[in-house]
Amino acid sequence: MIESPQSFVVRQELEKAASQNGFRRPLGEAGGWVHYGSTTAKGTVWFAAAGQHGPWFMALDHTGVIEELSETPANLPGPGLVRYAHPNLRALYAVMARVYRLGVTLPDGPLQEFRAAINHLPNTTETERLTIQRVGQNIFRDRLMTYWQARCPLTGITDPALLRASHIIAWKDCASDAERLDVHNGLLLSALWDAAFDRGLVTFDDEGQPIFAPALSEAARAELRWQKPIPLTDKHQKRLSWHRDKLFVRERQ
Repeated sequence: MIESPQSFVVRQELEKAASQNGFRRPLGEAGGWVHYGSTTAKGTVWFAAAGQHGPWFMALDHTGVIEELSETPANLPGPGLVRYAHPNLRALYAVMARVYRLGVTLPDGPLQEFRAAINHLPNTTETERLTIQRVGQNIFRDRLMTYWQARCPLTGITDPALLRASHIIAWKDCASDAERLDVHNGLLLSALWDAAFDRGLVTFDDEGQPIFAPALSEAARAELRWQKPIPLTDKHQKRLSWHRDKLFVRERQ
């Protein structure tokens, strides 16, 4: 099934698929699979094909990316932890775009970027600590923009000026920088939803559906329009449980 060695046409197509989706470091070839890495995304990818008309195959070794892809692995021997089959190059490109976004946002990429950025910054005064916090929050926003494809998943809004990086567990309540910068501890919400979420006037259930606090007026609820639930991973759901508990405790006080 796997073309080995790869023909010129197949190799050129797979090289383009890798390069145009952030994996530009060739790491070798074996058994008809070409291997690529990235300087910015975690994990590596392998590509193969049955011929220039497909199907086209991809293998991955990043467990976090694999968990979030929601793709059905192919029953196919080869490298990496899992392999996938795609009927055409368009399908392969669509998945590769997601693979790259996940590779640059999932832990511990943001944490490493943050540590490098603050490595030589002083951290003795309150002003200096606030500067470091702003650096972390800017990195967190950038990575959420990548993870959520620069779109509020609830409303569909894509205007960057109207999008906010909403921590689920607040920065001050996180036990570590790793938690503060974990993309699963954040939602990319439009400004009005972010304000309500940050103040505990709205939260979300495990299906991504809004839960409004009783204190929120009917007029405000009517203005909080949304199109579809937020797609959540288990890691999001765990942190949202903390946020819901915080909202309910506040309501009882």
